[in-house]
Order: sequence, then structure tokens, then C-alpha cells
Amino acid sequence: MNAPTAPASAQGMAGRPAWWPRGGGPRLAALAYLAVMLFVPLGVILQDGLRAGLGGLWGAVSTPVAAHALRLTFWTAGVMAAINAVLGTLTAYVLVRYSFPGKGLLNAIVDLPLAIPTLVTGVMLVVLYGPQAALGAWLQDALGWRIIFAPPGIILALLFVTFPFVVRAVQPVLASLDREQDEAAETLGAGAWTIFRRITFPALLLPVTSGTLLSFARAIGEFGAIVIVAGNIPLKSQTAAVYVLGQVESENRLGASAVSIVMLSVAYALVLVVDWLQHRRTAWVRE
Repeated sequence: MNAPTAPASAQGMAGRPAWWPRGGGPRLAALAYLAVMLFVPLGVILQDGLRAGLGGLWGAVSTPVAAHALRLTFWTAGVMAAINAVLGTLTAYVLVRYSFPGKGLLNAIVDLPLAIPTLVTGVMLVVLYGPQAALGAWLQDALGWRIIFAPPGIILALLFVTFPFVVRAVQPVLASLDREQDEAAETLGAGAWTIFRRITFPALLLPVTSGTLLSFARAIGEFGAIVIVAGNIPLKSQTAAVYVLGQVESENRLGASAVSIVMLSVAYALVLVVDWLQHRRTAWVRE
């Protein structure tokens, strides 16, 4: 006579114990990976930066050199984001709405900044705009514009590194828009600019904002290209990321961790805003 088997509720489904949740293995592996790669490093940097309390953190980030590095980082990233919002949207519009020779090549080149090391970006800009280069020397002598080792070089480097963010955020949304409203407005005599401003752009507002915020968040922590084009000149062209490296080399862990916490907080807040915008857009599309 066969021995009685345990009820299905005790055995669980598919041979797993009843106390083990469905999908527990993959979830446990994912959480362990996130803990090792994200939570533990973030916890360590928070603990290190706050070991002297909020007063110690404020004192570390309010020194003249640290404060200047943070201000330079944020305002150059802001200028870059504004330019990227306009020209990134324009690039996406051209790639979606027009056909021309080399369109496929241009579409592939848009992703190039994500593939090459950012140090290479810095070297390219120095070769092009450096004081020894023909273009860089002409800009400085004829117009008085110093590009390398100055804020304009930082903005150019950030524009190159973050260019794909707005383009790739806007392009699929623009491609999915129905052209019937545009054609109807055109038959009624509306111009191209009026059609874009009144019909097309409102549908692109959320993806443009998301791509712009992501490019700003990415620019805050850029190091490779910046250290080449801006150098490491305190109170002049030293950004926050380069400042952190200097404090690590000087064994000032509190100063490095405090500035890192400020950068992480701003970047994380922007990511949360982008996530909220994406959820809002998804809900809007379903409606």
C-alpha cells in the first residue's frame, strides 16, 4: 500500500516548500545583486559623509573650493540641459519626419557618445579647441573666447556626452504620433511652426522633460571628459567630480563623501521625477 502523500498546500507548487514564495529564487538573487552593487556602496558613502553629523557635512560642502565646484557643476549642467532640450528635440524631429541621404548613418552616430570612453571625448575637444589648435587659437585671438580649461569647454563636453538622452527619449514618441492632425491643420493653412507648437510639441513635452532631466543628472557626475577639457583648477574650472578625486588623493574622506552625497541626492531626486513623469505619460496614453 502506498504511503500517503502530503497535501499540496504543505508541499507547495512545482516541488517548492509552502513557506517559499513563488518566484522567491529570482527575487532573492535580484535583491542580493542590488544590495551588493547599489545599497551597500550607497550606505557606506552616506555613513562616511554623515559621520560628523549634518553640521560636519555642511561645513565640508560650504568651503569656498567645494561650493565653487558644486556651483560650476550645476550651472554648466543646466546650460547644457537647456541646449540639449532644444537641439535634441530638433534632431529627433529631423530623424523621424524627413528622409535624406545618410539618415541611417546619422541615426547610428547619435548613440556614439554612449559607446566611446569619455576620456576620448575630452581628447577630441582639446585637439579641436585647444590653444595650440588652429580653431581654438582663432577663437581666442579673434573673439576672445577661451574654450579649453574654461566653462565653455565643460559645456561642450557635457553636450557631447549627454546628446543621446533627449533624442532617444523623444524619437519613439514622435514616431508613434498620428499624422492626421498635422495634415488636417496643414490643409487649413497652418504653417509648419504653428503645427509643431500647437499639435506636436504638447505630445512631446513629457519625453523632452524626461530626457532633459536625465541628461542633467548624467552631467552632474561626468568626470572623464571634464578632467581633460577643464583641468583641475580650483575656483576656476574644477567641477564637483574632479574635486572629489582631489579630496580622495588628499585623504580627505569627509570632504569627498560630503560632496558625493550632494551630487547623489540631486541625481536621485531627478531620477525620481523622471520616473514619475514616465508613469504619468503611461497613464495618459492608457486614457
